[in-house]
Formats: sequence, structure tokens, C-alpha cells
Amino acid sequence: MAMRAAATKAAVVTAAAPRGLRALYSSVPGFSFNLPPPQVEKQPPADPSTNLFVSGLSKRTTTEGLRNAFAKFGEVDSAKVVTDRVSGYSKGFGFVNYATLEGAEAGIKGMDGQFLDGWVIFAEYARPRPPLPSLNNGRPQQGQQ
Repeated sequence: MAMRAAATKAAVVTAAAPRGLRALYSSVPGFSFNLPPPQVEKQPPADPSTNLFVSGLSKRTTTEGLRNAFAKFGEVDSAKVVTDRVSGYSKGFGFVNYATLEGAEAGIKGMDGQFLDGWVIFAEYARPRPPLPSLNNGRPQQGQQ
């Protein structure tokens, strides 16, 4: 009987006390586990261009299917679904290049938020690719010093 009472008391104390990392940090004053979410800066909209970035594509979406969907809104110069090298399936995004700015604007208005191959897609003006970091790890190149 005394053994049962001691076990019950130990179980109550164990259940109330924090365990793991929470026990380690609960003794630190001012530390809270309910941290506010980080503030994510939203990028400004891209400058209008004839090149569109399309995201949310299905794995089964093909370049021809993407071209046909956007051709309803203007003359499409090129369309490309970015695919995985190994599986050959879509990575979920692609690019559509229109002949005119008016066609690109109509393509965004017509296809942004619409269904393509059963998935909701998003179309926006493509941003230029940021410059790649140098591969020399900060060392001067031959002939520079």
C-alpha cells in the first residue's frame, strides 16, 4: 500500500515537471517557447516583361500542355517546364515567354489562380536570376593582386 502511494506521488511529480529541453530551458529567466514567427520580407513585384514564371505545376504537366494553356491569351514564343533529371517529371514550375508585353499581361490575368492538370497554378512576371557567387573562395585570380 505504501509502495503504491509512493509510485502514485512520483508519477504526479514526474507528469507536472517539464522534461527534455523544456526542463533545461525552463530554468532560464526570460526564455519563452512561444516565440513570435519570424518576419518574412515580401519581395516587391517584378518589373513587367514578356517572360512569365509559372509555379504550382503538376508533375504530369508537359511543355506542350503549358504552351497550349497560355497560347489562349497571346502569341507564345516559348514555354518550358523545368523537369527533374532523373525522373523526367516536372519540378513544379516553368517559364512562358510571350511575343508582347500585352500578351504576357493577358496571360497572367487569364491563368493566375486557374487549374491546369488538376492543380492551381500561379503566374507572375519572371525575376532576373541573381548573379552566381564566385567559385574562387575569395582568393584573387591568376594575374590579379
